[in-house]
Formats: sequence, structure tokens, C-alpha cells
Amino acid sequence: MNFNEVKELISIVDSSSLKNFELTLDNCNVKMSKTGAPAAPSVPVETITLSSAPVQNVSAPAVIPASQEEVKAESAPAEDKSGNIVKAPLVGTFYESPGPGKPVYAPVGAKVKKGDVLCIIEAMKIMNEVVSDFDGEVKEVLVQNEQLVEYGQPLFRIG
Repeated sequence: MNFNEVKELISIVDSSSLKNFELTLDNCNVKMSKTGAPAAPSVPVETITLSSAPVQNVSAPAVIPASQEEVKAESAPAEDKSGNIVKAPLVGTFYESPGPGKPVYAPVGAKVKKGDVLCIIEAMKIMNEVVSDFDGEVKEVLVQNEQLVEYGQPLFRIG
């Protein structure tokens, strides 16, 4: 997929009523999401997968109606997301352990107490320990190791 085809695809999705769009083509994966608009009724997300044949002309994305099974799966009850959220206190690179091959500070299922180290965020070659503000169990780690995180971004859910 070349740059002009991507620009055209962005324009098509932008002018459509779709809120989310994903296209997978060979080793190319394009995801688009519209945010900041007023809340609208939820619409099933449509996933389009094309064959590995070379793309010659991109005029408009094909729309594949969601099957009944996909609609049922999306309306299934959401899992429990209760708990306290630990957020990034600064911008930097998230590290789940003190070094390569070392044990993870706070894996899912670990019991933590207020003040326990959960991870390290590296900023400007300085390693900053992020500690828990809560007692409980790590229910979910919301970022990947070595991922760049933003200030205030949720890192852990502790319940």
C-alpha cells in the first residue's frame, strides 16, 4: 500500500459514518478510529481482510456486514473492570522489571501493598520507580513492556 492509497483511504473513512476501521493487507495493518465527536449509538465494528493479491487501485473500502455471531459477541456482558487505577506519573518508557531476565515487579495476580514498586519508567536516562498507592491484587497490566507511556496513562488495575 503506498502513501497516496493510505491518504485516499483516510479521506474515505473520514467522510463515512464509521467510527472504527481496520484493514489488514499482507504485512500492512491500518487501524483508524474517530474520537472527539459527540456520542452516537454504538455501531458494530467491521473488520475487512483482503487477500494477498497486489492492490492496483483503491477506490473505496468494501463493507462486509457483521454476522449475527459477531453482533452477539459484541453485546455479551463485559467482564468486571472494577478496581483502582495506577497512572503514569511522567512521560517515559515503561519497564516491568529491573532489567532483562529479572523477575517482573508486579505480574497479574501479584499481591501488592501501598508503597510496593510496580514498575520503572525511564525518562531522560533516569529510572523512576512507580509505587502502588493501593493495597490489593494486580488485576490487569494495561501497557506492554518497553512501551512509551504518557503522563496520566493508566498502567495497572489493582483490586
